[in-house]
Amino acid sequence: MYAIVDIKGVQYKVQENQKLYIPKLSEEEGKKVEFDKVLFYTADDKNFEVGAPVLNHKVEATVLSHVKDDKVIVFKKKKRKGYRVKKGHKQQYTQVLIGKIS
Repeated sequence: MYAIVDIKGVQYKVQENQKLYIPKLSEEEGKKVEFDKVLFYTADDKNFEVGAPVLNHKVEATVLSHVKDDKVIVFKKKKRKGYRVKKGHKQQYTQVLIGKIS
């Protein structure tokens, strides 16, 4: 059983008891969240439902933690001008545990 869910504009293929990193949510750790934009659902890989645009299913998840990705270095330089800028960025994610797909 799996579903394709739209979470904050990004589509994820989710299954029950799966850990997933998604863009940062405002909920605290340990809270339950529910995603209702289910685009595709199948229970047995033979019969499936495709939304037009969404289905009447819901995906429940539990927030496990808030983490940051590895640092990405952005370096700009203009030759012969003495211009150099070095910046770093760490993208923030939320780790969730997919519970029940209903």
